[in-house]
Amino acid sequence: MSKPVEINEAAFGENVLKATKPVLVDFWAPWCGPCRMVAPVVEELASEYDGKVGFFKVNVDNNPKVASQYGVMSIPTLMVFKGGQPVNTIIGFRPKDELKKSLDTAL
Repeated sequence: MSKPVEINEAAFGENVLKATKPVLVDFWAPWCGPCRMVAPVVEELASEYDGKVGFFKVNVDNNPKVASQYGVMSIPTLMVFKGGQPVNTIIGFRPKDELKKSLDTAL
């Protein structure tokens, strides 16, 4: 079973921008209630899309540059990247089926 991997700014380029398959990045913070609500949904998706989509988490408190670079103003912000470019952005808690639609669009 695959789980989202916590990455920092230094690992962002290698893991997200150079990825050969679509990637979902969860921009979050430990103190954020909606972030804690969406985390188990993202974990379920990570196991369902194992091998098809990469899943990463970026703590915005510890990695403000990369959050700022992608215009993350509210958390949770989930961004789907394909070919190193953001192709979809979901802000706030959303139901699992809505997140699946965003991932399926990128596949």
